[in-house]
Amino acid sequence: GDERSRESPAPAEAQMQAGVEGSGRGNRCCWKCSVTQLKKFLWGVAVVLGVCSSWSGSTQLAKLTFKRFDAPFTLTWFATNWNFLFFPLYYIGHVFKSAEKQSLKQRYRECCRFFGDNGLTMKVFFTKAAPFGVLWTLTNYLYLHAIKKINTTDVSVLFCCNKAFVFLLSWIVLRDRFMGVRIVAAILAIAGIVMMTYADGFHSHSVIGIALVVGSASMSALYKVLFKLLLGSAKFGEAALFLSVLSVFNVLFITCIPVILYFTKVEYWSSFDVIPWGNLCGFAILLLTFNILLNFGIAITYPTLISLGIVLSVPVNAIVDHYTSEIVFNSVRVIAIVIIGLGFLLLLLPEEWDVWLMKLLTRLKVRKKEELPEGNGDIVSGLQSKSRRTRPSMSSFAH
Repeated sequence: GDERSRESPAPAEAQMQAGVEGSGRGNRCCWKCSVTQLKKFLWGVAVVLGVCSSWSGSTQLAKLTFKRFDAPFTLTWFATNWNFLFFPLYYIGHVFKSAEKQSLKQRYRECCRFFGDNGLTMKVFFTKAAPFGVLWTLTNYLYLHAIKKINTTDVSVLFCCNKAFVFLLSWIVLRDRFMGVRIVAAILAIAGIVMMTYADGFHSHSVIGIALVVGSASMSALYKVLFKLLLGSAKFGEAALFLSVLSVFNVLFITCIPVILYFTKVEYWSSFDVIPWGNLCGFAILLLTFNILLNFGIAITYPTLISLGIVLSVPVNAIVDHYTSEIVFNSVRVIAIVIIGLGFLLLLLPEEWDVWLMKLLTRLKVRKKEELPEGNGDIVSGLQSKSRRTRPSMSSFAH
């Protein structure tokens, strides 16, 4: 029996060794998970800063451009043409990142399956791409036209209402799950719009500007809901191709509108030398960067963090407006900004947030119940040990 015990470890020792090995593996897994989550969070911070700076930067640059180039539709058309770079940029990323590299033609054909079995035909182009091209143009044009009427702070905060409109349309059209907290967020958004209108005393220019932004937010929400309804969800390559196709539609069918506006002198400039090409290209690059981060940032971080970048652009625009324009931050405007921002943050809550909250509260209650008996046991054992030390031992009497 002694020889057998020397050759093989005892069951208790074997269990201890297995437990140590298991805990080691568990610790390594936890370490890897924590490092991965930390990297994702740090990438998220970088994406949030990128979204915030590109969105607020494009808004401010558009405001600056209109001082010398009063043509919001032409600026919209010019910036939309840059969407053609989406698919080439995606393919460059595919070449560097993917293990199985495909030619540009192969990748294009594979992404074309998103439009149907026959690929991108003329019929599909006019039925599935053209309506979204119109909505894209309207969204950007109404937003830029609003910048001419009101300050950039009001424009950026009112555009945040598009998330509430997306929820309402998804609930009505897509039959998405009803969530009370999101209804509250939608009510807050509407209340914020009314208060923002009241902040300037219902002047004609401010009312028109607010109506333009709300229209832009509505077009953006309609674009997102219709995309989900008609096309479903798209992979990164498919989304890149779709956005590039929108720029093709823009060149082929929207180009005539800026030309008509120029000759009718609705959007007129004296000569091409007067056009601030630096501002136009800067605005287009910033808007392209914003859309790239918004569409592809989900690959490296959490979607909620990306949405936070849009909210953070509001205080950035407010600081710039405070030093560059005559904006008055009265109590009504500040409350309206806070209400709309709060509504936007409520809409970022996940669908199962109430379940998670209940689980968290249950765990906290269980922990408290476990800590209380342990604490009472420690007190009792401390009193018992103290009484043993003070009581004289029987062995001393024997001696």
